[in-house]
Amino acid sequence: MSLPSIEQRSMEALPDADFQRVLCVVAHPDDVEYGTSAAIAKWTAAGVEVAYLLLTAGEAGMQRPPEETRALRAGEQRAACDAVGVKDLTMLDHPDGMLVYSLDLRRDIARKIRQFKPDVVVSGSWDVEFVAGLNQADHRAAGLACIDAVRDADNTWVFPELAAVEGLPKWGTTWLLVSGDSRPTHAVDVSGEPLERGIASLEAHGGYLGDLPGHPAPRDLIGGITAAQGKAIGVANAVLFRAYSLRGGPPMPPPQAAE
Repeated sequence: MSLPSIEQRSMEALPDADFQRVLCVVAHPDDVEYGTSAAIAKWTAAGVEVAYLLLTAGEAGMQRPPEETRALRAGEQRAACDAVGVKDLTMLDHPDGMLVYSLDLRRDIARKIRQFKPDVVVSGSWDVEFVAGLNQADHRAAGLACIDAVRDADNTWVFPELAAVEGLPKWGTTWLLVSGDSRPTHAVDVSGEPLERGIASLEAHGGYLGDLPGHPAPRDLIGGITAAQGKAIGVANAVLFRAYSLRGGPPMPPPQAAE
């Protein structure tokens, strides 16, 4: 596995000083750990409350019986969360490898948004091609459903049963951050302790990574990715996001052409 190709752009530091609650919505155990978790570690150290919503249990990701894989990956994800200070972990049972964009998926994400009331939602790229090459089908479905669920969660007339039956009124998110986008706009400096905790979070998936032939050591992989991304803002290590301000926050600068 080679390191992703990172186009060098000048960009801004993400204005995250006022973040209070961050919800990460991804398809599988380990999806947050490929860099994003280092940013999570920085935020939790600053007192930000972070929750993870995993749409599948990753049961199709290893060459062993799905129930065995499900249990192993749940335990490894819990350890990965502990490494970066995340207590709130929810794993749903949509089918791994066959995740489908649907109203049910959007409803499940909107429900968690209304329950947790985040000011920031983080998800992955829904593009067919992203920074690491060809994007996996579950990742694309998760990302696309997430951006729609952010709107759904703030609409009284979409999934009205969430309020009428479950007592969950609408909730509006301030920021949507997309990891792995090939056109990032903002960076988070994760140099030092956040990077170390981010590396530890990927190392927690040892059983899963052991089933992936040729997978690089987490320190080499995450260290290399964040070092390349750090050049965008002149720091040792950074995590990049494409940031969408949804409620009149600082404007998102247009992507600049690669030099």
